[in-house]
Amino acid sequence: MSAGSGDARREKILEALRDAEGPLSGGALAEASGVSRQVVVTDIALLRTRGEKIVSTNRGYVLAAEGTAARPRRLFKCRHTAEQTADELTCVVDLGGRVEDVFVNHRVYGVVSSELGISSRRDVERFMAELASGVSAPLMEVTSGYHFHHVSAEGDEVLDEIESALASRGYLAELTDYEAATFA
Repeated sequence: MSAGSGDARREKILEALRDAEGPLSGGALAEASGVSRQVVVTDIALLRTRGEKIVSTNRGYVLAAEGTAARPRRLFKCRHTAEQTADELTCVVDLGGRVEDVFVNHRVYGVVSSELGISSRRDVERFMAELASGVSAPLMEVTSGYHFHHVSAEGDEVLDEIESALASRGYLAELTDYEAATFA
């Protein structure tokens, strides 16, 4: 698989997922595609937008089994301090949500994202420990605290509850029409 055109590359990624006997990591897909892992993450997001049921697991990407309904997911635009990150993530997982990813839309660098797969307090603790190691800063620091998460849950009612809880904590920012159309 070569970098080639975006559409052709996404079709090959989809084909690789169909043929795989297990999860395929973003790194493996990137290597096979001849592009960066970041490009693969963007390609996966674009495939999902067109209706492909690609699921992120802690071992990589898989296609949802035929007839299996994908968990509902929603895009949240958030803004808070780095010190409030653990509270934001814990709020989501305590209500039954899974924080699938985090991304920022930087005016110079474009979309920068990372798969998270945070679905428990233990995952939150691990993530916060990695940030505390001092090796890297949270993505939101390059966009004055603004960042996005795709959150999945068992149903829309749970996502409504998560949205309400994040709003009551003052963590939600209003999505623009462009953001809702481009990143949802």
